[in-house]
Amino acid sequence: MTDPTAAPAECHVVTHVHWDREWYRPFEAFRARLVELAEQVCAELDDGRLGSFHLDGQTIVLADIAALRPDLADRLRSHAAAGRLTIGPWHVLADNQLVSGENLVRNLLAARRWASGANLADVGYSPDAFGHPADLPRVLAGFGMDTALVWRGAPPGVARFRWRSPDGSEVFAVNQAYHAAEVLWPAQHSDGGEDSRVAEFLTAERDRLPGGPWLLMNGGDHLAPSDAAARVADARRAAAAEGVTLRESTLQEFFADARKAAAAHGHPPLHEGELRVPGDRLTFVLPGTLSARVDIKQANAAAQTLLERWVEPALALHAPDDDTLAAELRHAWELLLRNAPHDSICGCSVDAVHRENHVRYERIGQIGEHVLQRALLASGLDTRLYGERPAEETSFAVLNPHGDEHTGPVTVELLTSVGRFPAEVTGPDGLPVPFEAEDLGVETSFEADLELLPDSKPSQRHRLRLRAHRVPALGRRLYRVRLSDAPVEAADPHDSRELVLADGSTAAVADDASLTLTRPDGTVLTGFGRLADGGDSGDTYNYDPPRADSLRTPVVRAVRRTVSPVRTTLEIDAVLTVPRGLTADRSARSAEEVELPLRVSIASWHGEAALRWDVEFDNAAEDHRLRLHLPTRHGTGSWTGDGHYALIERPVTADLGPLPDRPGHEAACASAPVQSAGAIGFGAGRVTVAAPGLPEMRGIPGADEGTEELVVTLLRSVGWLSRFDLRSRTTGAGPMLATPDAQLPGRRTFAFATTLGAQTDLARLAASVRVPLRAAQVRPGTEDRGSAHELGVSGALLTAVKQAEDGRGLIVRVSNPAPEPAEVLVRTPSGTSVEVCRLDETPDATGVRPVVAADGALRWNAAPFSLTTLRLIRA
Repeated sequence: MTDPTAAPAECHVVTHVHWDREWYRPFEAFRARLVELAEQVCAELDDGRLGSFHLDGQTIVLADIAALRPDLADRLRSHAAAGRLTIGPWHVLADNQLVSGENLVRNLLAARRWASGANLADVGYSPDAFGHPADLPRVLAGFGMDTALVWRGAPPGVARFRWRSPDGSEVFAVNQAYHAAEVLWPAQHSDGGEDSRVAEFLTAERDRLPGGPWLLMNGGDHLAPSDAAARVADARRAAAAEGVTLRESTLQEFFADARKAAAAHGHPPLHEGELRVPGDRLTFVLPGTLSARVDIKQANAAAQTLLERWVEPALALHAPDDDTLAAELRHAWELLLRNAPHDSICGCSVDAVHRENHVRYERIGQIGEHVLQRALLASGLDTRLYGERPAEETSFAVLNPHGDEHTGPVTVELLTSVGRFPAEVTGPDGLPVPFEAEDLGVETSFEADLELLPDSKPSQRHRLRLRAHRVPALGRRLYRVRLSDAPVEAADPHDSRELVLADGSTAAVADDASLTLTRPDGTVLTGFGRLADGGDSGDTYNYDPPRADSLRTPVVRAVRRTVSPVRTTLEIDAVLTVPRGLTADRSARSAEEVELPLRVSIASWHGEAALRWDVEFDNAAEDHRLRLHLPTRHGTGSWTGDGHYALIERPVTADLGPLPDRPGHEAACASAPVQSAGAIGFGAGRVTVAAPGLPEMRGIPGADEGTEELVVTLLRSVGWLSRFDLRSRTTGAGPMLATPDAQLPGRRTFAFATTLGAQTDLARLAASVRVPLRAAQVRPGTEDRGSAHELGVSGALLTAVKQAEDGRGLIVRVSNPAPEPAEVLVRTPSGTSVEVCRLDETPDATGVRPVVAADGALRWNAAPFSLTTLRLIRA
């Protein structure tokens, strides 16, 4: 009981629902309930039983409902327009760590389209994401939002704080105690406990933030509200006894009061960077979702890259007025966003959900490749192989999606007449280019299109690899291939375990399939690229160590070295013998073992510092975890990973913290999300890895004093959505449902690149590996009308080239993700006006002001971690 003479504090009650589109039920099963919920919400808003309602911050519910009941979606829009219902600001509540920055931007842009005519919320609402990236305040601020409601990963015990991105963008953040559905919810039995639940909630909130105002989110996962206005009225007496005024409210009203109170009591504490702090009871970060069902992460990385870096730029630059292709691209983005919610991309749903995810990714690929082909065709490049197969000569184009001139490896497949083989490749200057050729055999190839009759032709298929030089920014180079009747003699593999790297280091294959690196100064680094397999008694949310574990490494059976004109390759055949699964009580790995044949290919391209790795094996074991270890002898106590638009430094910590001894808690874990790359160490011992689609990395202490390791999780095989008997998380995180597909049986492949030494630019290595050069054979008779584009960027990374949402011009976004300033130059097409924009593509009066140089290029000094969006409009 509080002092009755004190001025009453205020508690805002926001009635809401948290709606997972798919999770422990597939999408259609959840949507059926969503429509029922929408009917009830509209009815109670109509008759006043609900004063207002928050529809979970995502406009996707409008789309899902409209597909079945457009009349009901219209009613929801009407309530939103009248201020009784809040939707957005997101289109979907994505896991904002596992998707790219551009994915988050497209998410918020899509919400503005879907909320047309409705009142879109302006609170950065992200209540249930499994942690939050450092760049989220930047993204929110880029859409005019200066507030955020968060939960998992926020500093425990801190109710309000200023949250700042690396670039200095800041939002006022509220750490919401999310599990409050039971406070005003109808009791299962008439136990008279509602008053005590209200008192307990208010006491807990007062402990976190004396004086308030406080926020009670009245609702929960998939729960339909029932007569909320009456329940708030009934609870006012219990609240008054605690010296608190209880009122129905909205998030906007709450944040206005919360900011006013914070200003009156001085600035709240500052938190910089990502939110991944282990929380209090039931506030789990759930780090195992970074690597659960890694095939979903790999598919997402490929789909994002296709749309962001290939399809969008090609359409914007070559076919900006094609409304049909633009609609297809929007549809592909819609499919990609529908795979972004945390229960989807995190891999923590029932198997049926993830089978649908894969179908969506396949559809994205189908749409994306079609739009890209059409955009290239509009630019004069016809990649449809039709008619007689070439017998004397053929051509292929190497395409560069980057903002600056690019050199790198490229692979292209060619079709020729049967019995004809590549004999010589010449570049645009007419000079011979070294290449490696592989004959893939004879097939009957097929092509057809709107103006092309179906065409089946016997063809010889070849795979060529070469290193393309100086491909212009956002442009291409045409290579010609002379054909002959005899294949180029392939290099014979030799039984050798060594290769020489570009910097003079030597690499030798050890018996466990790792490399022993000897540097030119004599320094020896062992265990580089070691693969280690251990047990995992966890679920899709958390890794859990078996009480009795056994760590296994491969045993090499054979090594072959092949030297081609463009690269030297070590091909390692090994066997990884592991327990088949867990014992019946899940406390140890089983005595029964299974052999997993393993193939590791390591390629050193001539003239390149990076080693390119491919690992593949057939997964026939269960409940285990396979990880890649990259050690350094030059530890600094921290490691760096690439975030959305900034490089993020993190501490080197223990692999797994102390196991919790209280119910409802979670062990701290060293794992952290990266977009695609990480680095550890300094100087000659600095180790860098780029691994697109493998987002779980960590820096841990090495076995020897002063050493450290960068560890990449390749695979987690688990068989349960959630379990209640883990040691690393002492309660369930969802229903206990079997998920046999999450064991990921079958063929698994992983690709990554590594470098050793201080000279590697982590952000550029990540970009070049995540978005490699691409090549396509050109239809006979096609004359390429151009190889370069007037647009180009130097000194920064190009992250987006797209048509503006309103159709007015081109949006170009460049990033300086490094902690040092950079001189940036952007070449623009002649006769172009330039406008600096926010991420929402509205004018930004506070942004950089580029200087127009004499050559017409834009120049400016980009601050550390900065991001600049430009709108280019042709006169």
